[in-house]
Amino acid sequence: MTTSTAKQASRLTLDVEGMTCASCVSRVEKIIAKVPGVRSAQVNLATQKATVEVDGVPPIQEIVQAVEKGGYQVPSQEQILQVQDMTCASCVGRVEKALLKVPGVQSAAVNLASGQAHVRSMQGVSVDDLIAAVGKVGYPASQASVTTAQDQTERAQHHYDSTRRRFWLAAVLALPVFILEMGGHMVPAFHHWIGATIGTQNSWLLQFALTTLVLVFPGREFYTKGIPTLLRGAPDMNSLVAVGTLAAYLFSLVTTFAPQWLPQASQHVYYEAAAVIVALILLGRLLEARAKGRTSEAIQRLLSLQPPTARVRRDGQEVDVPLESLQTGECVLVRPGERIPVDGRIVSGQSYVDESMVTGESVPVAKQIGDTLIGGTVNQKGSLEFEATAVGQDTVLAHIVSMVEQAQGAKLPIQAVVDKITLWFVPAVMGLAVLTALVWLIFGPSPALSFALVNAVAVLIIACPCAMGLATPTSIMVGTGRAAQAGVLFRKGDSLQALRDVRVVAVDKTGTLTKGAPELTDFVGLPGDDEHTVLAAVAALENHSEHPIAQAIVAAAQEKGLSLPRAEQFESLTGLGVQALIDGVTWHVGADRLMDRLGADLSVFAAQAQTLAQEGKTPMYAARANQVVALLAVADPIKDSTPQAIEHLHARGIKVVMITGDNRHTAHAIARRLNIDDVVAEVMPEGKVQAVQALRQEYRHLAYVGDGINDAPALAVADVGIAIGTGTDIAIEAADVVLMSGDMRGVVTAISLSHATLRNIHQNLFWAFAYNVALIPVAAGVLYPFGGPLLSPVFAAGAMALSSVFVVSNALRLRRARLD
Repeated sequence: MTTSTAKQASRLTLDVEGMTCASCVSRVEKIIAKVPGVRSAQVNLATQKATVEVDGVPPIQEIVQAVEKGGYQVPSQEQILQVQDMTCASCVGRVEKALLKVPGVQSAAVNLASGQAHVRSMQGVSVDDLIAAVGKVGYPASQASVTTAQDQTERAQHHYDSTRRRFWLAAVLALPVFILEMGGHMVPAFHHWIGATIGTQNSWLLQFALTTLVLVFPGREFYTKGIPTLLRGAPDMNSLVAVGTLAAYLFSLVTTFAPQWLPQASQHVYYEAAAVIVALILLGRLLEARAKGRTSEAIQRLLSLQPPTARVRRDGQEVDVPLESLQTGECVLVRPGERIPVDGRIVSGQSYVDESMVTGESVPVAKQIGDTLIGGTVNQKGSLEFEATAVGQDTVLAHIVSMVEQAQGAKLPIQAVVDKITLWFVPAVMGLAVLTALVWLIFGPSPALSFALVNAVAVLIIACPCAMGLATPTSIMVGTGRAAQAGVLFRKGDSLQALRDVRVVAVDKTGTLTKGAPELTDFVGLPGDDEHTVLAAVAALENHSEHPIAQAIVAAAQEKGLSLPRAEQFESLTGLGVQALIDGVTWHVGADRLMDRLGADLSVFAAQAQTLAQEGKTPMYAARANQVVALLAVADPIKDSTPQAIEHLHARGIKVVMITGDNRHTAHAIARRLNIDDVVAEVMPEGKVQAVQALRQEYRHLAYVGDGINDAPALAVADVGIAIGTGTDIAIEAADVVLMSGDMRGVVTAISLSHATLRNIHQNLFWAFAYNVALIPVAAGVLYPFGGPLLSPVFAAGAMALSSVFVVSNALRLRRARLD
C-alpha cells in the first residue's frame, strides 16, 4: 500500500484479492468510484492492485468497506508497538490519533496499562511509518518483540526501581522544605524560632535550593515530557503537574529574590507545594507501578511454565540444551516431577500429567505411547520419552500467551466513550485553572493573588486523567489473565463485554455436551449365561468392523481384560449388523430389524429396550443360533460436567438450546435428561447458521458453543462464538473464546468473568469520573464562600495519587473473582 500526496489530491494504491477476470476489474473500479471523495479508480488484474485518486485525505476505511461489501478482500496486517512515556488517558488519545493519520491504517487500539498499541493496517504500511508518527507527537516507540517471562519481569522491575529511587530522593529533599514552611503555620513557636535563628530570608533560600534539586532531578521527567506536549497543543498529565508546580515555584522565586514586584500581602513562598507535590505524585506512581506489575501476573506465570532447558538424546548421549536450540523431531526425556519443555508425542513410557495450568482441569491426565503432551505441564509419576512436535512460538503455550496478550490489548466498546472525554480532559482542566485564577483575582479576598495561585494550582494537581485511562485496561488485563488460569482464553477482548449481554447459549451436542466418541453404556445378558463370555463373543465379531460403534464394543471388552475367541466367515449385513461363526455356532449382532429377519424373540428384553431408547441410546442385540442372548446399548456419553454447567447457566437466567444433526428422538431424549430448554434437531451445517440467526432474532444476544468443522460457520455468526479447545483448529479460529479443557463449565466461567470484569470496569469508571467531578470544584474553592475549606495543593496531590492506586487495586480484586 503506497500513497503520494499532492497539494489538492492524494493517490492511494491498495491490494485487492478475489478478482479473477475483467468483469471483476470493472466491478471493483465502479465500487471504489462510488465512495465520496474518490476522483477515479484504476484496477490492474495482473498485479491485483487498485490505484485510487482522491480529494484531500484518503477515505481509506470507507474504500476498504466498500470493496469488501462487494465481495472482494483488502488484505490487512496487525502490528504491535511498545510505546513509552504514556502516563494518562490523554496520552492514549494522542497516540491513537497520530496512528490513525498514517495512510493505510484502519484501526489503532492503545492500552495504557500494557503500554502497547495494536495497529491494523493495509499491507505495505511499515512499522517505521507508525513509529515515526507516534514519535512526532512526543512518544518514543518500537516494534514489540516476542517477550519472555524474564524480559517482562525485568522491564517491570526496572521501572519500579527507577520510580522508587526518584521518590525517595524527592521525599528526602522535600521533607525539610515541608517542615520549614508548614511547621511555622502549625506551630507558631517554631515560626518564631526560625525567624530568631536562621531568619525568614535564609529559610526561603534553603527551601529554594532544596526545591530546585527536587524539580531538577527526581521531578525532571514532568517537565521534559509535559512542557513539549503543552507547546504542541496536546497537554497530558505531565503537563498539569509541570504547570502547577512551576507556577508555585516561580511565584516563590519572585517573593524570594524580587519581592518588590508583588503586593505586600501576597509576599509568600510556596516551595513546599512544588516539592511535596512532586514527591506525592511519585509515591502514587510507585504504588501504581507495583500494582500494575501484578496485572500481567497471569501472562508471566504462563511464560514461566516452560523450563529454560530440555534434556535430549543426541548421538546416543543425554544432554541438557537451551530451549531455544531444541528442534522439532528431537527425542526429549522427562523425569517424574519435571515440567515438559515443549509439545510432543510420547514414544516411550507412561505417566500421569498435570495439565491444570493450561486447561484449568485439576485432575491429572493418564498418558501412554502415542498420546500428545503440552509444553509447560508437569509430569507426575513415570519417566517419559517423546518426540518434539512443536517448539518456540508454535507451541500450545505460546499460542495461549499470544491469545491472552491480544485480548488484553483490545478495547471494549465502553472505552470509546471514555476516550472521547479524556482526549479533551486535560485542556479543559487547564481552562478551569485559568478561570479559577481569574475569578479569585477579581472577586477573591486579600491577598487575592495568593488565593488565585493556590487554588489554580490545586485544580491542576487534583485532576486525574490517569485513573480514567487505567479504569478499563487494567480490569481487562486482570480479568483475561484470571480466565486464562482457569482454562478460558478470550481471543478477542471485546467478547468480554458481549458475553455479559448473552441471554441464550446454543450448543452443539457431539463433543460439546457429550464426549464425542461412542461407548458401550449397557450390556444385559440372559439369566444363566456368563455375560463376560457373551461380551467376548460379540467383541470378536465387531473386531472385524471399522465402524465406531463396533470399536466401542471392542474397547469395552478390552477394558475388562477379556480374551476374544476366533470369529470366522465374518460378513457385514448392510444396514442390519454383522454375522460370523464362533466355534461352529452362528452369531449375529445388530439392530431389531436383523433380529426380526432371523425370527428371534425380543420380548424378554422389550422393557429394557424401551427404556434405553427413551434415554437416547441405540439398542442392539446379540443372537446365538438365532436366539437372542443379550441386549446392549452404545451411546455417546454425556460429559460428567455438562449437567452442572447447564444448571449454573439456568441459575443465571440463561436459556440453553441444543442444535444438532441427530434425529429428533435421540436429541429430545438427551434434552430431557439435561433439562435443556429447546432443541433444534436434524440440521445440516448450513442449518446451524440459520438456527443461530433465528435465535438471535428472538433473544438478541446469543453465544454458540461447538467443537467441529461444521460448527465454524455458526461460531462466526454468533454474537460470541465459544470453541471447545479439544476440537478442530478451524472451529477454534472461528471462535471468540476458547475453552482449553473441553468442559462446558468453561462457558459458565467465561460468563461469570465477563460480568465480574464489566462490573469492575464500571466501578473504576464511576470512581474516576466521580472523583474528578466532585473534587475539581472543591479545589477551585467553590465551598469557600459558604464557609467551606480551601484545598491545599499538597492534599490535592495526595488525593490524585491515591485515585490511580485505587483504580488499579480495585482491578486486582478480579484475581479472586468467583467462577460460577
